[in-house]
Amino acid sequence: MAAISNAEADSLFSQALAQACADLGTVSSVLLIPPDITRFHSRAGFFTGIACRELTKKGITVTVLPALGTHVPLSAAERERMFPGVPESLFRVHDWRNDVVELDRIEREWVEQITKGAVSYDWPVQVNKMMQAGGHTGGFDLIVSLGQVVPHEVIGMANHAKNLFVGTGGKEAIDKSHFAGAAYGMEKMMGRTDTPVRAMFDEGLRRSEGKIPPVLYALTVVGTDLVLRGLFCGFGRDCFEQAAALSRQFNVDLLDEPIQKAVVYLEPEEFRTTWLGNKAIYRTRMAMADDGELLIIAPGLERFGEDRGIDALIRQYGYRPARVIREQVDTNLDLADNLSAAAHLIHGSSEGRFTVRYCPGPGLNRQDIESVGFAWGDIGQAMAHYDIGSLATGWNTGADGDRFFFVPNPALGLWALRSNFNE
Repeated sequence: MAAISNAEADSLFSQALAQACADLGTVSSVLLIPPDITRFHSRAGFFTGIACRELTKKGITVTVLPALGTHVPLSAAERERMFPGVPESLFRVHDWRNDVVELDRIEREWVEQITKGAVSYDWPVQVNKMMQAGGHTGGFDLIVSLGQVVPHEVIGMANHAKNLFVGTGGKEAIDKSHFAGAAYGMEKMMGRTDTPVRAMFDEGLRRSEGKIPPVLYALTVVGTDLVLRGLFCGFGRDCFEQAAALSRQFNVDLLDEPIQKAVVYLEPEEFRTTWLGNKAIYRTRMAMADDGELLIIAPGLERFGEDRGIDALIRQYGYRPARVIREQVDTNLDLADNLSAAAHLIHGSSEGRFTVRYCPGPGLNRQDIESVGFAWGDIGQAMAHYDIGSLATGWNTGADGDRFFFVPNPALGLWALRSNFNE
């Protein structure tokens, strides 16, 4: 599919918004739910600006609630970078521990069946309390959920209902959905449209009907070259299915040989924690050779978790194979009470197959890195050896004959052996 220009994208999205408002009749208040700075390349900031412009022209009140999930709130600089021209007064902050309402609860038997016995617990359908239809804190006529469809370790393909139930969800919902995906198996889900966790969110949407306002989805597909390739808008699931199909064309790189040496760069503005930076592991694990090495150059790395509690758990338990973490969950209440952290620890392990070598900036030292199960690398030496600005995405050969595979931003794609990936 050809690239979509800014002018074309503006026109298409403006038309979709106008049609949605016309279909609903009277619309006086709209809640926009874009991702946060960790999805900067989604182009959701650009579309949030268009929505604010078009809706306010019609006299419609706009509120912006970034889908933070477990992430830290945007700083003023991050907000201005991602949402230029959108007034600060429109923004609200989601608190995943306190700002949620439970709309329904999916039965343990249903979850157990859909995950093929990987987990056995119920799942709460939670969203930010502002979203509750007719709620005193909201009362919105329309929700516009914006974001990018791209391969994802927890659900298979990011976005659609995930933006609601994780992006504005609560601790229990996020914990249980993340652990369900980790227990079922990341490799069996990444890049797939239909997965057990997706089924949980779809069922949550079905049970939320009438309890939250209508949701217009505006889903982008952005290639690993950062070019906008698709924009899919709609009230149902069709827009997600179309976006997922296109994303597999532009965001999934199937290789015919395993990667013995991978070099992944984490932009300092986007990746400050291993909670986010471990996408370097998630998105390449299916392509890595046994006994290979994944070298992660992370100049902005400051800590492990997005908040102090999660950071402490990562430091305590480290990134270990799934078998070890599941045993720890069974015997340690603090980890059992933080299943999203447990899922993250499973995802961030190489399962002992290959070496993960982190080259952090000054925020974390060698002892920190090695204490959680990674090998440490000197970032000065790594930056001197690998000229990030001149490397091609994919296979490279260095001056010393060193052959390696380079990924400039792991959040934009999935790399897997063709023989391991069945759509």
